[in-house]
Amino acid sequence: MNDRRRDGTSSSVTAVAHPLLTASSSRSVAASATDEAALVERAAGGDAVAFRALFQRHRGDVARLVYRMLSAPADLEDVVQEVFVQVYRSLKDFRGQAKLSTWIHRVTVNVVLMHRRSAKSRPVLTEEAPGDLVADAEGTLPDEDAERRERIRAFQRLLARLADKKRVVFVLHELEGMTPAEIAEVVGAPVLTVRTRLFYARRELEALLPEEPSLAGLGASFAKAEAKSAKPPGDSVNPGKRGEE
Repeated sequence: MNDRRRDGTSSSVTAVAHPLLTASSSRSVAASATDEAALVERAAGGDAVAFRALFQRHRGDVARLVYRMLSAPADLEDVVQEVFVQVYRSLKDFRGQAKLSTWIHRVTVNVVLMHRRSAKSRPVLTEEAPGDLVADAEGTLPDEDAERRERIRAFQRLLARLADKKRVVFVLHELEGMTPAEIAEVVGAPVLTVRTRLFYARRELEALLPEEPSLAGLGASFAKAEAKSAKPPGDSVNPGKRGEE
């Protein structure tokens, strides 16, 4: 049930809520960073080939994050395209003060939130994950695959009920494996605020679990995570707005 996150700690829910592809492991980090910086410079100057290379390099991560944050996966491709339109338009303003992947995550989060706000009145046409986002199920029995898909749908239903700010930090931390410091860069909030939102996101999801029987096994994982942080960071937060600041 436990995956190792970038900060060396384990995620309590990834194994149940995450039969999606994990982020690719990095190869030759220094060389890759140099190569990417050159691609960014060329793409910002209008080089379509360089931008295409950046698109191919980051498209999978963007699509995975969009899928995890959306309550309407049928819109995934449209949102991914909009993310890269925004990346293309803003690339000339990228100064390298954060990692490109962190900056693209920030763009992705903003685009998804705008999409959710504009699409709240539209019906959800499908909850199925696109084929290229679902992990290889070779060797999985049909009944097991059906149960796995139901757990995905159930967990997405619960995530969709969280307030945007709490859902974002939960997805980035528990499913994307980002540290609170990395998330703080993405959402533009202090690390303490990120930790507070994460605490209350976990608490709210734990309270909602009884409504989804297929996720019954997650209760112990949430309890363990909450026990590690005995009380929310900065517990002086207004009780009516906890996790919302």
